[in-house]
Amino acid sequence: MSALPAIETTGLQLRYPNGTQALAALNLHVAEGEFVALLGPSGCGKSTLLNLVAGLLQPSQGQVRRAASEADVSYVFQAPTLMPWANVAANVRLPLDLARVPRHEAEPRVQQALAAVGLGDAGARHPHELSGGMQMRVSIARALVTRPRLLLMDEPFGALDEITRHKLDTDLRTLWQQQASSGQPLTVLFVTHSLAEAAFVANRVLVMAPKPGRVVADVPACPEQPRDEWLRTSAPFNALVRQLHQLLKEASA
Repeated sequence: MSALPAIETTGLQLRYPNGTQALAALNLHVAEGEFVALLGPSGCGKSTLLNLVAGLLQPSQGQVRRAASEADVSYVFQAPTLMPWANVAANVRLPLDLARVPRHEAEPRVQQALAAVGLGDAGARHPHELSGGMQMRVSIARALVTRPRLLLMDEPFGALDEITRHKLDTDLRTLWQQQASSGQPLTVLFVTHSLAEAAFVANRVLVMAPKPGRVVADVPACPEQPRDEWLRTSAPFNALVRQLHQLLKEASA
């Protein structure tokens, strides 16, 4: 990973018009190619921080700096937000259509993105024909089709069953590693409420506390490779989950 910061915030604060301070002065440094999880209770400002980094919100004070341009940032929301009348290929192609990328250039990129999430043969299907996990894969493919440098993910797997969630965590981690190996590192900022998910997918876990939202711990994740189902039963992994549980308990107190 490069030392070049993909995301840097300095004294970042957000105060709503009613006086509620959503984020305290927050200093954050995410290196290019890092996979960072934001973990914390509801209302601690995880999604708010993501929206500030995305440029969807403007800070009350402080600064957000990104190495990636607006065109190099993709956002995956909690729900797939697919167009029900369009097939899978058209849903994935949407950002390229909006950017007026010619169809002959867009189609190979759509197929590549679908193949990357294991849906290479699903382009002609419609969202109602897909499971919840497959719909989320389409959403991720739509985010990847623009070939972003920065991927923002707001609890994308929270509504899925545990088995599907574990599978998508593994697949996402594999995609991130493949990007790193290709020489085009992908930086990921990933919001989750799940201790085990944060420990599994990320290289660093930032634990946040509420009222106002702030980072109270920066925890390196397990160094074991590969990240597979065996890791979930290992002693170092479970020790990390227990550490995150204690930090989250203290943050919520």
